[in-house]
Amino acid sequence: MNAADRLLTVLGLFTEERPEWTAEEMMQVTGFTRPTLYRYLKSLRDTGLITPVFGAAYALGPRVTELDYLMRRADPLIALGQPALETLAQTHPCSAFLVRWYGRKILCVSSQVSAPHPISSYPRGRPMPLARGAISRAILAWLSKSEQEDIGGANLTEFARVGIGETVEEVRTTLRKVRRDGVAIAHGEVTPGVVGIAAPIFDAGSAPAAALCMTATEIDTSPQQQAALAHKVRDLARTISEQLTVAYPDRRSA
Repeated sequence: MNAADRLLTVLGLFTEERPEWTAEEMMQVTGFTRPTLYRYLKSLRDTGLITPVFGAAYALGPRVTELDYLMRRADPLIALGQPALETLAQTHPCSAFLVRWYGRKILCVSSQVSAPHPISSYPRGRPMPLARGAISRAILAWLSKSEQEDIGGANLTEFARVGIGETVEEVRTTLRKVRRDGVAIAHGEVTPGVVGIAAPIFDAGSAPAAALCMTATEIDTSPQQQAALAHKVRDLARTISEQLTVAYPDRRSA
């Protein structure tokens, strides 16, 4: 690894499960020597990406918050998707989300809430499940066969638990149906008592860059309403995709 890769390795240690690390713990996991690690820690600390906390440990620093603010101002998905969030929130009491797909993570980057008592297990910034929920299937359905097989095989137990399929081919059969419909609907898979509806968003690439989703309480959303909302989510996601295609003209041949 070069120096940049090593810096990213240190930053990558910080997770929801482990938000704080001591230098000793970092050395054990990364294998970096003490001088090397402390050189990287100094660089990260000086730029505000990490900060010392109690007990000789480190946590992510204020620069991360600043970068988040800048991302929200610059991301065209958020700018172009905001009207869709507002439309969904006005159409039905719900929580509407824009989620980004990167690496193998699904992350909410913006939301609009109109439900009087919103229920969410995954607020903005917390990675969502890869094998549960409508958002997952709205993304996975448009990935390549090899990616579907890889992700399906690695998460087969979770897919089977929510009834998506007990084999990789059964999972792919479910995803093919989602692709035909253009939208995914899930009932209580991520949060009990909540129905999720999601559709993919493209930015001129061949795979989804994001997804538009709404969640609402099942008891307050009839099957007829769910069908109508699914059409709206799908159509709004397609509109955002068309706008992003214009925003990313250089990716049309990607």
